[in-house]
Amino acid sequence: MSIAFGPNSTVYDAFAATAARFPDRAFLHVLEETANVYGIGAGDLTYAEVLGQTQSLKAKLCAAGYGEGHRVALLVENRPAFFWFWLAFNALGISVIPVNPDLRAAELTYIFGHAEPVLAIAVESRVADLETACESAGINCHIIAEGVARGGAVPSAVKSPAPSAVEPLRREAAMLYTSGTTGTPKGCVLSNLYFLNCGHWYSTTGGLCAIDERGERMLTPLPLFHMNAMACSTLAMIAVGGTLCVLDRFHPSTWWDSVRASGATCVHYLGVVPTMLMAAPESSADREHNVRFGFGAGVDRRLHAPFETRFGFPLVEAWAMTETGNGAVVAANHGARKIGRNCFGRPAPDIEVRLVTDDGREADDDEPGELLVRRAGPEPRYGFFSEYYKDPQATAAAWADGWFHTGDVVQRDADGDLVFVDRKKNVIRRSGENIAAVEVESVLNRHPEVSAVAVAAVPDPVRGDEVFACIVAAPGVVDDRQAFAGRLVGWSLEQLAYYKAPGYVALVDALPLTSTQKIQRGQLKSLAADLVTAPDTVDVRHLKKRG
Repeated sequence: MSIAFGPNSTVYDAFAATAARFPDRAFLHVLEETANVYGIGAGDLTYAEVLGQTQSLKAKLCAAGYGEGHRVALLVENRPAFFWFWLAFNALGISVIPVNPDLRAAELTYIFGHAEPVLAIAVESRVADLETACESAGINCHIIAEGVARGGAVPSAVKSPAPSAVEPLRREAAMLYTSGTTGTPKGCVLSNLYFLNCGHWYSTTGGLCAIDERGERMLTPLPLFHMNAMACSTLAMIAVGGTLCVLDRFHPSTWWDSVRASGATCVHYLGVVPTMLMAAPESSADREHNVRFGFGAGVDRRLHAPFETRFGFPLVEAWAMTETGNGAVVAANHGARKIGRNCFGRPAPDIEVRLVTDDGREADDDEPGELLVRRAGPEPRYGFFSEYYKDPQATAAAWADGWFHTGDVVQRDADGDLVFVDRKKNVIRRSGENIAAVEVESVLNRHPEVSAVAVAAVPDPVRGDEVFACIVAAPGVVDDRQAFAGRLVGWSLEQLAYYKAPGYVALVDALPLTSTQKIQRGQLKSLAADLVTAPDTVDVRHLKKRG
């Protein structure tokens, strides 16, 4: 089975169709470990049960005046409630904004002011934070706890719905925020088509990633505010009537217990996952599982083959972005995977690819070039994001000359396989999270003890990149480097998600600047690489903790 969709199709329609076919199958499975973290019940939630929750919420929301054209923020972590809220809102034509629970004051204020939701559903501990963010942003938005929203009354909408002439398939279903190089996150508008196409691709791609209707069980430790879990994992299981097991987060010490307890037939990962799992002592139980394949990106090429040998299943490397969705996904699920080379396969016939050098010409074989992609045929943006919200210039720039410019540097070998080289954009990628250096700099520059700051990526053996901050301190404020660095990180943790805070702090007399006082990013990268092992650089990675 694959998801069938037409002009009036929505994510809710696809779920309801699967629930009609497999009402008694488990859609969600909540492990004991996850249940204990969230204080909820463990076990299965069937398609019929989730559909019932969804329909009950839908009726309540409709009666309160919510409908097409509204946006609603969801800060409910990886709880099962995420799904019935999303499906209920989707059924009414309402777009959801999944909010990263690690975001703090400055980030929340920006997102709420930019997206202007009329309602936000949050875990109880974050309701006050969202109320503060809305007040700071100057928007009128009801904030209610997710338990109250499910069991009690919902406040009336602060404004009337505004239906559009856009067919349901092309209508906005969600807006996901992704870090860019301009310092503030961009709101990626995603349609029902975007999500339904993700499920269609996954259920039909075959090869090493073949899934069917016989009872797939997918385990993911990835967050539901990312497209991987929200779009790929969720719609894949809906497409085949499978079961989704969403962890609260990745727990290395109990991962294999979760794999076995969930009965997972497939798992999703990012590069940090295999690295941490390979660091654990070998066990006679390493192959005691039902996993046929792992699907993800960023595995350390030195660990790729040893991982598969040790644990007994392939890690299928793939490439996609929030902006591309599965409209232009490339995966190494067919043919030779060329393990140990950062190879993510070759494009399918329905995807067109160009590799362009810095001087604008087509890259030769084995020559690095920026990856440009589009859908083959008459609709080059099919399955992609709809736009960057309130930023037509950025949308146009991303689609210059009719190609989506990814900002990733890639090589093509003589066989036509693509190999990831580096990121062209000034983005730090730590444990799968994109961090804009300019965003971190903007916050650190507001610290009263900082005169100037520049942030760069330095390699981290576990997390890929780590945030390195070069600081020009205000005169007379530094008495102790360790204490100063601690104060700076403490400030960051109040304003930013923990992973964006500096992992290293180096005090410098001056930053590498151009004649127009812009940071010379190339020189900064070299400076950070030199300073990361310098005795005066303060390692503050131990201070970067959730919550």
